Amino acid sequence: MSQDPYQILGVSRDAEADEIKKAYRRLARQLHPDVNPDPETQERFKEVSAAYEVLADPEKRRMYDLGGDPFSRSGGGAQGPGFSFTDIMDAFFGGQPGGGAQGRGPRPRTRRGQDALVRLEIELAEAAFGVTRELKVDTAVVCTVCEGSGAAVGSHPVTCETCHGRGEVQHVQRSFLGEIRTVRPCAACRGYGEIIPEPCRECSGDGRVRSRRTITVKIPPGVDTGTRVQLAHEGEVGPGGGPAGDLYVEIHVATHPVFTRDGTDLRCHVTVPMTAAALGTTIQLPLLEADVAEADSDVELWLDLEIHPGTQSGTETVLRGRGVPHLRSQVRGDVVVTVDVETPGRLDGAQEDLLRELARLRHEESPDGHIQSPQKSVFGRLKDAFNPR
Repeated sequence: MSQDPYQILGVSRDAEADEIKKAYRRLARQLHPDVNPDPETQERFKEVSAAYEVLADPEKRRMYDLGGDPFSRSGGGAQGPGFSFTDIMDAFFGGQPGGGAQGRGPRPRTRRGQDALVRLEIELAEAAFGVTRELKVDTAVVCTVCEGSGAAVGSHPVTCETCHGRGEVQHVQRSFLGEIRTVRPCAACRGYGEIIPEPCRECSGDGRVRSRRTITVKIPPGVDTGTRVQLAHEGEVGPGGGPAGDLYVEIHVATHPVFTRDGTDLRCHVTVPMTAAALGTTIQLPLLEADVAEADSDVELWLDLEIHPGTQSGTETVLRGRGVPHLRSQVRGDVVVTVDVETPGRLDGAQEDLLRELARLRHEESPDGHIQSPQKSVFGRLKDAFNPR
């Protein structure tokens, strides 16, 4: 057929047999050659009769709906028996051949919500030993008025009259290959298959509203800048009151006045006078526990750091097991202390005399210093190995 028989008779695609028969009789009375002998009217009458022949026969109607040729013995025309372009696409993308748009159906109005991300700044000690914080987050929550349905109180969604609840409509186009049917989401209901005639005024039919709420998040020990803590089902509530996504808390560790973090190790610098480095001394080094320990706790807050006599500037002392715990274990890193020896910049007369006397006793009145040769390259060491002096 050159035209759509449903359009010729002016009936919908789900019209009953009685409705089709009434439409045909009405048009036949208007277009019958005995009533109107005009040639164009007679051609129109032939089209109406052919359309009724297709739609009145259940087998021919089914064959036409599937995209085949109802007047062909094989029933398929150029596309094969009982298959349309939609059926071929269904075979590729998981649909059921012969089902057309029936295999897909409307899309659900209720869907999972998106994940949310918030950033939280904590202190270094809190990152090392863990902390529990309360966060204020602004996310979508279920509308308390309609309870997620999107419909006003006392109303409910109704079936879309355009797609009759399928959520899709068919578009027919003819080509030299035959009839090509494409399926598109229904514009009237946006593919849901139903329409909300009276949307909820609180959420405008979305089933969710934005709200600020307070949640408690537990930060585990050992986190670092960039670590994300996942809170399941604490994110955005989905459309139609759907399940909430997850909330991710991204950690940012603030700068500490004493320690610098290096993985699970903590590094710090201790400056001592030249005389203390030469003679040796003991200083009190604050530990990271001092930042989070309570006043009446028994946690060790200070550690005696021994500076041995003759300590040179740049000497490193390692305190085992005093650093940051690993994220998924109780094993702690180390604290690495670098000693910086401070040379006095100004001396009074007595101090200068004492230092000169010390230099005399150590035979250092006119020191030459020690000039270190640069380290040889790999090729230089190989050359010396093969060319011994």
